[in-house]
Amino acid sequence: MKIAVIGGTGLIGSQVVRNLDAAGHEAVPHSQSTGVDVISGQGLDEAVAGADVVVNLTNSPTFDDASPAFFRTSMDNLLAAAHQAGAGHFVILSIVGVDRVPQLDYYRAKVLQEEILKAGPVPYSIVRATQFMEFMDSVLSWTADDDSVRLPATPIQPIAAKDVAAEVAGVAVGSPLNGVRDIGGPEVFTLDELGRLILSRKGDSRTVVTDPTAGMFGAVEGDVLTDRSAHLAPTRYADWLA
Repeated sequence: MKIAVIGGTGLIGSQVVRNLDAAGHEAVPHSQSTGVDVISGQGLDEAVAGADVVVNLTNSPTFDDASPAFFRTSMDNLLAAAHQAGAGHFVILSIVGVDRVPQLDYYRAKVLQEEILKAGPVPYSIVRATQFMEFMDSVLSWTADDDSVRLPATPIQPIAAKDVAAEVAGVAVGSPLNGVRDIGGPEVFTLDELGRLILSRKGDSRTVVTDPTAGMFGAVEGDVLTDRSAHLAPTRYADWLA
């Protein structure tokens, strides 16, 4: 099976390509570095030509109110190219609980991406994942100073990027779901609790201060970013840290 992986050189995409190749498929990575631009459309027709499946792992360069325009333009361009090429399956990666956080611009933009895909001309699958373990250091850095890190007690369910990539690759070679598959890590933490674990394991003496307004996730109300009924990945956070 030939699979065009758009955004195939990034954190998830590069691992998806490796998994697909190892399984005997022909996975071709595409990105701006290979001459493919999802906004201008440059190189898209060539990238998806002959592909049985298109996997779109591109992401908005910002998380603000400019992100909806990125997803609308990129999805319109990619779906048109995939349909013209005769692709029979289109896969995107989204976020668990994305439709329950309307106060965040980026989450509204990801909902828009899902809606465009559902209304499009190509059978589809949406993989929704919980927060990546690899992004936790960045989350801590948003509200850190020399003495402390301020974090809300928002429940999260961190998942390793390698587990996300394995699931995306598996979905890509299966029949279109024409729906959503939720995946998550095997454990649920509050974000402030996770911050204390991370700092302790790194020997970082800073104090975690629980602040319900801190950072992007301070805007998240309730337990909407976790899904205990999702397909649970195997990697535990302490093992990933080690």
